[in-house]
Amino acid sequence: MHRRTLLQGAALGGLALARPSLAQPARASTLRFVPQANLTALDPIWTSAIVTQMHGYHVYDTLYGVDAQQRPQPQMAEGHSVSDDKRTWRITLRPGLRFHDGEPVRAQDAAASLERWSKRDPFGQILAKVVDSWRAADDRTVEIKLTKPFPLLLDALAKPDANVAFIMPERLARTDANTQIAEVTGSGPFRFLKDEFVAGSRAVYAKFDQYQPREGAADWTSGGKVAHFNRVEWNILPDPATAVAALSNGEVDWVDQPLADLIPTLARNRSVKIDNLATTGFMSLMRLNHLTPPFNNPKVRQAVALAVNQPDYMGVTLGEDRSAWRECHSLFPCGTPYGTENLSPLNAAPRSLDRARAALAASGYNGEKVVIINPTDFPLIGPHGQLTADVLKRVGFNVDLIESDWGTVVQRRASRETVEKGGWSIFHTYGSAMGYANPAVSSLVKGPGANGWFGWYTSPEMEELIQTWLDAPDAESQLRIADAVNRKAQDDVATIPLGQFFIRTAYRSNLTGFMKGSMPYSWGVRPA
Repeated sequence: MHRRTLLQGAALGGLALARPSLAQPARASTLRFVPQANLTALDPIWTSAIVTQMHGYHVYDTLYGVDAQQRPQPQMAEGHSVSDDKRTWRITLRPGLRFHDGEPVRAQDAAASLERWSKRDPFGQILAKVVDSWRAADDRTVEIKLTKPFPLLLDALAKPDANVAFIMPERLARTDANTQIAEVTGSGPFRFLKDEFVAGSRAVYAKFDQYQPREGAADWTSGGKVAHFNRVEWNILPDPATAVAALSNGEVDWVDQPLADLIPTLARNRSVKIDNLATTGFMSLMRLNHLTPPFNNPKVRQAVALAVNQPDYMGVTLGEDRSAWRECHSLFPCGTPYGTENLSPLNAAPRSLDRARAALAASGYNGEKVVIINPTDFPLIGPHGQLTADVLKRVGFNVDLIESDWGTVVQRRASRETVEKGGWSIFHTYGSAMGYANPAVSSLVKGPGANGWFGWYTSPEMEELIQTWLDAPDAESQLRIADAVNRKAQDDVATIPLGQFFIRTAYRSNLTGFMKGSMPYSWGVRPA
């Protein structure tokens, strides 16, 4: 009710965004965008946050991208060759590539960027285990020497979701992978305007005139990335009603993720179009901290899993429209080859608070504080943290819900300290379903411990299983092993799935050229 009232008031009164007024010609050359969340972390290798990956796609480019069939295609690369023993890959850069500071893109830059990326990305970490060296054979040739063949090498370099193998200057790529890079210098279609960046308010990108799009049509993250606008302005509008009113009034051009219960209001506006650009959907997730009590105890983690009722989580953010979401108890997306449900007894009916209470009583839980870090400015995540806090209190956990902006959550989830020293126990998030489609790409099932994704699930047995999947001789064997990976991840509560959903986006009807993909891309967008 509050949201609808605020929307009506904003729509009647108009909105003054925190930016200077623009003359009509300037506005016509500017794409005004409202991202899903505030941009606080600028390093897309350091964090997997979707908003930072979106930022990365504006600024950086990749050696390979994927088309709509998820096949690797050359992007910055002109092509590649592979030795007869399949252990040496040589990737040749396209000529004339330049960074935003005017320096040429060299193979040394690409090699250092890939090495840093491989220390953070789950697929990259698997690849890195068989990499003997990343080096430059000459200024245009990246040479990757392997200790054994790795047929999925290009799939790793082309993966479209976090963490993306973006290329940056060698001087930046030599930064420790666990340290954030503050400088933003890439070779992508847009330059980041640092002087106009105001955290919590706006980020601005300018068309990079020396960018050389590939020939051919853009297709997901591959093909010709043509920037039709001179500027792209991100307006950070955490309140969903404010964002929708701004779009309705023409003060912004594109709202990435309008709140589900405001979609009907937008649908009645003939100047606005509703679309589903992320056709593969998303997965909502709860991640537990495996390093510190109480969730270093797997039996305590299992009690949490037993308390989760997915329709409650989907309903609290997306409403009762079942066309927008579905239950999915697999850790690989439902509707994909490995999306098998009900592999673990934790997912067997009945899932109830009584069952969770009994499991908690038998787990050895000693009343340790459970700190849930939760954003107040992210409508697709915030209600999940509030719901989890309520559910776990009723189960018998000692819960402390700490709410802040999303940027603070992103920063704090990197802490490995105990909760008494600023650490955390639970956070919620979501990601593109294609980012979790198999054991190679998914951070949800891997168990490398301290080198893994936030939560730091540790399981040498899981790592061996995933390697076995990579080495499997045929599709039937891969499916069998993937099921074993999926079940073990569910048994161990590596990650708790909360449901699978589809996000609709909204933009002004005088725009066209929007690209299908796993996140919004500004290239190709142009006046209709």
